[in-house]
Amino acid sequence: MTESGLDQLSDESLMMRVGRGDDAAAFAEIFRRYAKRLNGYFLRSTGDVQASQDLVQQTFLQLHRARKDYNAKLPLRPWLYTIAANMRRMHHRRAHRKPEVAYEEVHEQSVGPQASTVEQRTVRRAILALPENQREVLILHWYEGMSMAEVGKILGASTSAVKVRAHRAYKALQDLLGGDDG
Repeated sequence: MTESGLDQLSDESLMMRVGRGDDAAAFAEIFRRYAKRLNGYFLRSTGDVQASQDLVQQTFLQLHRARKDYNAKLPLRPWLYTIAANMRRMHHRRAHRKPEVAYEEVHEQSVGPQASTVEQRTVRRAILALPENQREVLILHWYEGMSMAEVGKILGASTSAVKVRAHRAYKALQDLLGGDDG
């Protein structure tokens, strides 16, 4: 427990404090809670360690800039990931190409506790081979543990559209990875 007790507050309470003024401690607590997860999101999406770190910083800068726009009646996590998804899209637009991936540099991101390094690389490559709209649904749903409704809000798509993208992504992964059964 921190001295200030901020670690006991909800994300939404912290964001309300940030929105009322420059509560650096509340902002730092939100950063502590989400920076590593966002870095994982960006690593899975871009495959680039430096770009991921830069995107985390840009996301939190944008969060700070938009702090007065936050609606405290809504959960913070989908709002934050919406900002992150927009930062990622802008990054890909600026790059005007598919990202080049340095697979060996992507650490601490495993497919599962029992997966070998070769299996992890194989799955990462398959995920990065997916079309962007399928890849972002898969990453947000599977790795970030968000519901299809939350993913839809983040991406500005209906839950049905997100489910279709997810189905296509999982089917494509099955084909890419050579799986015969569901």
